[in-house]
Amino acid sequence: MAVAVVSAHLSFWRAAAVLGAAALAGCAVGPDYHLPKQAAFNALAAQGAFVGSKRNPRVIDTPLPPDWWRLYDSPELDRLVLGALTANTDLRLAEANLERSRALVELAKTQQQPNVSFNGGVERAQLSAEQYLFAGTLPQFYLYDVNLTASYEVDLFGRIRRGIEAAEADDAAVEAARDWVRVAVAANVARAYADACGAGDELVTARQSLALQEKSLAFTRRLFVGGRATHLDTSRSQALVDQLRSTIPAFVARQRNALYRLATLNGKPPEEFEPQLARCVTTPNVKRLIPVGNGATLLRRRPDVRAAERELAAATAEIGVETAALYPTVVLGASVGSTGVTQDFLTQRTNDFAYGPGVSWQLNQSPARARIAAATAAQKAQLARFDGVVLGALQDVESALNVYKHDLEAKKSLTDARNSAAAALSDADRLQAAGRTDALSTLDAQRTLASANAALAAIRSRIAQDQVNLFFALGGGWEDAPTPVNISAVTTDHN
Repeated sequence: MAVAVVSAHLSFWRAAAVLGAAALAGCAVGPDYHLPKQAAFNALAAQGAFVGSKRNPRVIDTPLPPDWWRLYDSPELDRLVLGALTANTDLRLAEANLERSRALVELAKTQQQPNVSFNGGVERAQLSAEQYLFAGTLPQFYLYDVNLTASYEVDLFGRIRRGIEAAEADDAAVEAARDWVRVAVAANVARAYADACGAGDELVTARQSLALQEKSLAFTRRLFVGGRATHLDTSRSQALVDQLRSTIPAFVARQRNALYRLATLNGKPPEEFEPQLARCVTTPNVKRLIPVGNGATLLRRRPDVRAAERELAAATAEIGVETAALYPTVVLGASVGSTGVTQDFLTQRTNDFAYGPGVSWQLNQSPARARIAAATAAQKAQLARFDGVVLGALQDVESALNVYKHDLEAKKSLTDARNSAAAALSDADRLQAAGRTDALSTLDAQRTLASANAALAAIRSRIAQDQVNLFFALGGGWEDAPTPVNISAVTTDHN
């Protein structure tokens, strides 16, 4: 190419660089994002201590540790949770979604770069003689065509920058969604483990009650043979044995289903469940005070709150993207090429070039204003959703604390009832052996004790689930993922 052409192109790109720098220093239309002051997140009542923690002697206002499952002091549970956080299929899906989101952010950023394309080709051709009103036949020859084009959008009004801002906010929301899956996976593993052990606990209790009742049935039969009990007494005792035996299959099935869940949560087929876990017969329980923190720490920790806030930021940026459509789009373009027969390749008469700015402006702005109105409404909807997520997170914790507190009270009452029933049965056995009461009184005492033992085992299982539900509501367990955004200080103002 001629030196003058190259020089002209260099001058053009220097001008493009100047305009690009001006664009970067320019304003971005649309609202700059900041967390609205009226958002539920900023309410004083949302930042303070939980109502339920003030009346629950089993919790404390210290921060929740990231690996809350270690509070159970169970190496088995630690192993299961860590395994699930590595192999769980929902987490693999969330990681893939995050990987895709990161790629979309990079795609948005490429709009800040010049678009450069090259086209070239060589062909053997013969032109039509008649189109030139020539009576003969034109000779065949080789034609070539090469062309290099470049264009660059000068982002004077921030359309591209707002688009990148929206993409990055969406990416942060996807990351928070991944973290929320981690929270759910850890909680579901703990629930399944607690359910397996709780079912084992209730199964042991049911079998113990059955064994005692079978001994009582044998004793009642001996009394019947000796004439000190009636056939009705033995029938009633046999009925209680059958009733207790009928409860056992349900506990076995519940325990097996919990083991299946643990297998699938760890990315394995149900048939690969770990049979040794069926030997767990002690319901897991956090014996120390459960650290719950306060509303402020909760809202900064829960990934679903962070995701909703980032979606609000993305919706705000989208208003800027749509607002930029009201203004002109300036594109700097340049092309250089050469077309002709191969014998004249890159000679002066086959070369061509062009450069200069281009402006496009949609003068009918009604569609753009309609899209701005729609984006503004979407932002309002996201703010409402964000407030709803914040209030829902607070409600989750308060409800979990409330249920936990009352189940602890129920356990105390059931423990007292079980102790009283055991004492009553002991008295009834002595009285019946001495002939001072009938077998019906003893049978009633046995039935009462069996029911009390079953209720106590059931409340132990329920309290174990209450604790896991509280940990899930508190939203911990994701913190070894990338550092989250501090949403109380988020601002993306553009000058």
